[in-house]
Amino acid sequence: MRFLIVRTDIRTVADGDIAAAWADGHRLRDETTTPEPRRQIVHAEDRDAALLLARALATVGAVRAGKQRVKVLPLSEPRPAFRNRPGRTGP
Repeated sequence: MRFLIVRTDIRTVADGDIAAAWADGHRLRDETTTPEPRRQIVHAEDRDAALLLARALATVGAVRAGKQRVKVLPLSEPRPAFRNRPGRTGP
C-alpha cells in the first residue's frame, strides 16, 4: 500500500470558536471542507518507509514548536493494468 506524508500548518482557533463548537457538538476543524495549508508532501511505497519519513519531518522546528503537524495518510491500492484483469483478454 502506498502512503502520503504531509506536513501542514496548524490553523489557529479563537477561544470563542472552541467554546461554541464544544457547546453545539460541532467539529472545530473539518479537513474535508477546509484542509490545513500544506507545506511539504512526500510519497512512500510501504508503511515502514512512511513512518521513517514522518519521523524525519517531525524534527522540523515548526513541528516541534506545535505550529505544524505531520500526517501519514494511506492511499488506495493501485489498480492492476488492463491486461492483468482476470477474464479479460487484451493486447
